[in-house]
Amino acid sequence: MNMRKDQPNIVFVFCDQLRQSALGCYRQDPVWTPHIDAFAKESLMLTHAVSNQPVCSPYRAMLFSGQYPFSNGVWANCNTSRDHELSDDTQCFSDTLSENGYATGYIGKLHLHKPRPPYEHGEGPRGDGIVWDAYTPPGPSRHGFDFWHSYGCCDEHMQPHYWTTDSPVSEPLDPNEWSVIHETDVATKYIQNLNGTQRDPDKPYFLMVSYNPPHPPLDQVPSHLTEPFVDKSLRELLTRPNIQVEGIEEQARTNAVLYFAAIYGIDQQFARILAAIDESGQSDNTIVIFTSDHGELLHSHGLRQKNYWYDESMLVPFLIRYPGKIQPGEDDLLLGAPDIFPTVAGLVGLSEAIPESVEGQDYSAQLMGTPEGRPDSAYFIWPHWRHHETKPYRACRGVRTHRYTYVLGRCDDGSEEQILHDSQEDPFQMRNVADDNPGTVSDLRGMTNEWIEKTNDPWLDADLTAPPA
Repeated sequence: MNMRKDQPNIVFVFCDQLRQSALGCYRQDPVWTPHIDAFAKESLMLTHAVSNQPVCSPYRAMLFSGQYPFSNGVWANCNTSRDHELSDDTQCFSDTLSENGYATGYIGKLHLHKPRPPYEHGEGPRGDGIVWDAYTPPGPSRHGFDFWHSYGCCDEHMQPHYWTTDSPVSEPLDPNEWSVIHETDVATKYIQNLNGTQRDPDKPYFLMVSYNPPHPPLDQVPSHLTEPFVDKSLRELLTRPNIQVEGIEEQARTNAVLYFAAIYGIDQQFARILAAIDESGQSDNTIVIFTSDHGELLHSHGLRQKNYWYDESMLVPFLIRYPGKIQPGEDDLLLGAPDIFPTVAGLVGLSEAIPESVEGQDYSAQLMGTPEGRPDSAYFIWPHWRHHETKPYRACRGVRTHRYTYVLGRCDDGSEEQILHDSQEDPFQMRNVADDNPGTVSDLRGMTNEWIEKTNDPWLDADLTAPPA
């Protein structure tokens, strides 16, 4: 398909481990994000965007492929301890846009491939000998991106490295500055495209910017960004009633300061991207999306990190601005990660180009105001063994509806436990009310079984005798 130059551009910015509540526009955490909040007033803000499996590689594979993990093959983070990655043969978001006339650029963290030697040019092995960082060579592994400034997975935020479009594995770029600032420098140059040096100026463009912060290590953030938070008390920072920090109060306070500081810095850099779009004269013809791959518990329920069914982990911010097409406001559309590919394709007139392999749904009409055809649930996937509190769950499945979070946990001895949180009566998910609501549990278990069947999830037939590798 030959695209017109006036087809909408797409700028897709997503952070790693930024929970929904940690933007001021969502009116929850005591953060400072004035530029994103101003952008939200120009955007449609989704209140129920879901990270279906809240961990890095599985989300990214769902985003790229429009498929759930058991179709795209990425059911856990990619590293040398696991033999899986996103296949070169998978038809991805970027492949489809590239094949249909878009210039395409990718900046930042990728984390979709299994690392291969030589390892010494990237992050190298971590303390346990496992390698996470991966070089993505030019060709089909880059899935249609013609501009490249990326790395696999490296958590050295103050000393990042990147492989650029034509650089070999032995020649990474070391910019020696906070990754969010450097990636924004590269993104603004790509958007401005002075003298046509960054991309074909006769094509619309699709740019993805993948910031690694606020992903840990939390202390790798410029010190001046802590200023709005450093004098606040623990209870001024961690205001959610489900916080559990007994015995680690000072560490929890420090974690909150650093987490919010990184987000404050991201807000400043996102403002530069918006300014570059404005200066290019293309604001009215550019779809801008700001989102995240998953959240961070930050001591809610006594937990850190992600990959749980709680809202702090599972709900992500999703702000989309498309002037004249999508009306600003709030919407409770239950948008899952596999839905993003077909939905954005629909927004730019490429519904017919969405491959049959895509399992997500095109909700472009719903974003533009069509009231029919809205989902009533999103699928939650926890495919591998992990302890939670005192229960050694082999795996969990469940659904998030507008009101409820339902989880079915299969335990170490083959037994099952059902969890039900009622967000209307208990917005911080502090009580399991499954025993008190058998009818609701039955309905949601049926809905979960429908998702299992629809996504070709092998979970019900899985061997429970040992954790997966």
